[in-house]
Amino acid sequence: MVQRDVGLILMRQLASGLAVPTLIADETGDMLFFNESAEVLLGRRFDDVGDILHGEFTEAFALRDDRGSPLPEDQVPLNVAMRELRAVHRRVIGRGFDGVDRNFEITAFPLLGAGGHLIGGVAMFWERKQQ
Repeated sequence: MVQRDVGLILMRQLASGLAVPTLIADETGDMLFFNESAEVLLGRRFDDVGDILHGEFTEAFALRDDRGSPLPEDQVPLNVAMRELRAVHRRVIGRGFDGVDRNFEITAFPLLGAGGHLIGGVAMFWERKQQ
């Protein structure tokens, strides 16, 4: 079993109690957890999915920009937040595990450990209703 930074453990505990759909990744971009609120939008329980490797994330959710063009991995909000160590907000279209396309607003930010080194990132997202 991999030993996780205490900051990731605490963030998972916090996310478990949030009403906002929340996803947590480690410093390599592997998805470690998403909360119950996210399960509704992603179309599957975390316990049934487990960890998703970094390279599989964009493909798994078929992320696209708001014009419908595939979103390159280097433009995924969580990836940008962790690479540039800053908060990022973006609108995207994503496909859940249930095959349903949804319009999302995503706010992502990096998680830093003691001494300021990157330990992971968090993406909070919600469905954007069509106008």
